[in-house]
Amino acid sequence: MTFFTSEYEVKLDAKGRLVLPARIKAQLPDADSQELIIRKGLEQHLIIYPMVEFNKVFSKISGLNEFNPENRSLQRSFMAGIVTVEMDNNGRILIPKNMLNYAQLDKDLVLVGVGNRVEVWNPKLYEQHLIQDPSELSKLAEKHLIE
Repeated sequence: MTFFTSEYEVKLDAKGRLVLPARIKAQLPDADSQELIIRKGLEQHLIIYPMVEFNKVFSKISGLNEFNPENRSLQRSFMAGIVTVEMDNNGRILIPKNMLNYAQLDKDLVLVGVGNRVEVWNPKLYEQHLIQDPSELSKLAEKHLIE
C-alpha cells in the first residue's frame, strides 16, 4: 500500500525537473515506479500519484453518469488537468510548463506526502493553506475523526 507522509523542501532544476526524495521513491509501488500522474490540484498546487493510486480516483470520475451536465463538466475539467510522466534513472520527473505556471512553481518547492498522493506547492502558497491555529486543527479533528 502506498503511504506518503512528511514535508520535503526541494528544488527544480533549470529544465523544470524535480528529483523525488528517497523516502517518496521508496513508497512507490515497484510496478509503477517509473510512470506517475501529475494532476492540477483543486487549490493552486500539483498532485503526484503513482498509477495504481490514480486509477482509483479515475475509476470514480469515469464512473459518473455522463448524461448529467455537471458530471460531464467535472470529468472534462478533471481530465484536462492531467499528464503522465516517467521518472528517469536519476529519479527526476519533468513537470510541464503549463503546470508549473498553474501552481506558480519556480525553483523552490515543498512536497507534502498526503497518504496516497504527494502535493507539490509553492512554499508561500503552501503556508497560506496550512492551519496555523492549533485550536482550529483540534476542532477539525474532533469534527471529522471523533465519533
